[in-house]
Amino acid sequence: MSPHVLILGGTTEARRLAAALAARPGIRITTSLAGRVSRPGALDGEVRVGGFGGPEGLAAWLREEGVDAVVDTTHPFAATITANAAAATAAARVPLLVLRRPGWQPGPGDRWHPVPSLEAAAAALPALGPRVFLTTGRLGLDAFAGLTELRFLVRSVEPPEPPLPPHTHVLLARGPFTVADETALLREHRVDVLVTKDSGGGATSAKLTAARDLGLPVVVVRRPPLPEGVTALPDVPVLLARLDEVLARAR
Repeated sequence: MSPHVLILGGTTEARRLAAALAARPGIRITTSLAGRVSRPGALDGEVRVGGFGGPEGLAAWLREEGVDAVVDTTHPFAATITANAAAATAAARVPLLVLRRPGWQPGPGDRWHPVPSLEAAAAALPALGPRVFLTTGRLGLDAFAGLTELRFLVRSVEPPEPPLPPHTHVLLARGPFTVADETALLREHRVDVLVTKDSGGGATSAKLTAARDLGLPVVVVRRPPLPEGVTALPDVPVLLARLDEVLARAR
């Protein structure tokens, strides 16, 4: 029987991994998407959209579908999905590999303000400036809804979920973005402070360079910790090498 790999997807790395595995004959690939993006890009292999019903539902699905390995390539801030994957794979006795692109690191000239949560980011903003470029995605913006004196430029791929701050301009866009474009955007909207999650990767990092060049402060929301006992692999090539070892043991 062909080995079956479940990819918990939604990221660029998930798409790269599915393509790499599809090029190898004899491997069944299923990519699971949460369904939060209305028009996901094409993926190699089978695609499943929607939740599993918590860790118990995922564990049952792994057993029923004969999954040999689970690869979590979800967003670094998808803490609930990762926790459910860790619990489910432990219950079903299926190996779990977690891919997390390395986080961003501040360099000379950066004015970063690391915070542990969106709520902490909101608390830091009044002291940093009245015009905020908010790039934390479409969820969780209720943390900023009480900041009635500030003006927000919110950028996300999908329309953000309310409640939103009362003075909000929404910009729907998908990366990658260039430094020149980000610099022009910051200047056009006279942005005083940037807020971002430490997502890592290059698709949206140009805003950090633009903020540094303009001398703007950046509030950076730190990543949630991985579940106990779970370690992360940094990229697709390293993960593929580890996955080969896991599947070899499963044969």
